[in-house]
Amino acid sequence: MDILVCIKRVPDIAGTVALDDTGTGIDDSGLGHTMSSHEECAVELAIGTASATGGTVTVLTVGPAEAVEQLRAAVAVGANDGILIETAEADAFAPEDIAQVIGDVVRDRAEAGQTFDLVLLGNDAADTGDFQVGIRLAYDLGYPVLSNIQSFTPGADGLEARGIGPAGTEVFSLDLPAVIAVQEGGVDPRYPSITGRMKAKKAPIVEYDAPEPGTGSPRIRLELPEVEQSSVTILGEGPEAAPALVDVLEEIGVIRP
Repeated sequence: MDILVCIKRVPDIAGTVALDDTGTGIDDSGLGHTMSSHEECAVELAIGTASATGGTVTVLTVGPAEAVEQLRAAVAVGANDGILIETAEADAFAPEDIAQVIGDVVRDRAEAGQTFDLVLLGNDAADTGDFQVGIRLAYDLGYPVLSNIQSFTPGADGLEARGIGPAGTEVFSLDLPAVIAVQEGGVDPRYPSITGRMKAKKAPIVEYDAPEPGTGSPRIRLELPEVEQSSVTILGEGPEAAPALVDVLEEIGVIRP
């Protein structure tokens, strides 16, 4: 099974998050970059499936030239090659634009003799959380689509996919070719080996220039959540603080009076 995995270069938001001057994006000037956790799981699922079926894994991203770093990170853990659709202003692209660009590449690769049985994406990106590209891409390609999927198993006529729904685990049968939006939690992404890192440096990366966005980003602004203020109360020092500590423990229910 030959699989295409779509990933995105996103800021590593383990540190302090601030918005850029437009208020519509994250100021990543002081942040590192990675791929979304959903997409890490999508890469892992793709590698395992391709290995079991004698297939290949291609990773694709729409983003700046620096996004080749994320493509090579995916190759380092087992993907075969990458596709970079380079654009200096990825935030100017709406989910509809991104889906159209990816769809055009899928069709272009098919004409060149490379067809994909399955296209995987993260359920949503860590920086924008649009939840739209997978659905729009499937519509553009005319493929069936599933979202919120954590694992799947290939079969003779398609695959069986599992995800978590309101009532618990949901199981779906899906014909191929298809699009699946992956949610983290079903698999543990692997770490790259030294051999994998060396392979990634030489892996072929096909480059495309992104067209002008047709719709443009509809995002008006982002808002940061309010920071909850915390306070510290000093109960005292030494043995004299013991009664106050007992009062606090009684108040929060740790001990009973």
